[in-house]
Amino acid sequence: MKQTLLALSLALAATSFGIANAGVLKVGATPVPHAEILEHIKPALEQKGVKLELTEFNDYVQPNLAVSDGELDANFFQHKPYLDVFVKDHGSDLVSVAGIHIEPMGIYSEDLKSLADLKDGASVGIPNDPTNGGRALLLLAKAGLIKVSDPTDVTVTVLDVTENPKNLKFQELEAAQLPRALPDVDFAVINTNYAIPAGLNPLKDALFIEDADSPYVNILVANSKSAKNPDLKVLIDELSSEETAKFITEKYNGAVVPVATKAK
Repeated sequence: MKQTLLALSLALAATSFGIANAGVLKVGATPVPHAEILEHIKPALEQKGVKLELTEFNDYVQPNLAVSDGELDANFFQHKPYLDVFVKDHGSDLVSVAGIHIEPMGIYSEDLKSLADLKDGASVGIPNDPTNGGRALLLLAKAGLIKVSDPTDVTVTVLDVTENPKNLKFQELEAAQLPRALPDVDFAVINTNYAIPAGLNPLKDALFIEDADSPYVNILVANSKSAKNPDLKVLIDELSSEETAKFITEKYNGAVVPVATKAK
């Protein structure tokens, strides 16, 4: 009898230990809007048995390295063109597991009221990472300010600018620094996740903005092993839920656009 009780106690202890340590997802994200969205869905995830451990980053390299090394299960901050270039450059096994939302990139200025007011030789800040830099140049081209060798190539650089009638002076800066650099340039092309925390409303303050059908969908990224984790499917379902889509739309006033929703 004692042996039976002991065996039962050990089994219960093992089960309790398993429950306490199961269903933990470690996810990295940039603060706005990614970390805010993840914080919002934490309670719903816990109700489904998944505890979310969130780590915030302020750059675009470390969160990918952390997932690649297995320190994190997933990250949420980037679009597919950026991931493709990162995988090519670093040889990692990172994979996109879901498309969540679009953050239209915009052109901002502290002084200009319209791009028509641009003077010859104006300075423009753009991101210095390959895909966001290329994305910025393509937006400038779409705005009619420059022409590039291939308007479909997200990896174009300032060397690929074929026409620059305003003689724009390009300043390539870290994406996170661009809002703070606005006083030092005539205008800048800024990612929404850095524009919003700087007090810039993409729909009201941008002089020009990407269309809502932008191909730069922000994705949830895992490594080849963590992509098979069933808890990740729970996270994807919650990020793609109608409730989360409503939260995103209302909180960011349409500046962040959900790409897919699922009924709970």
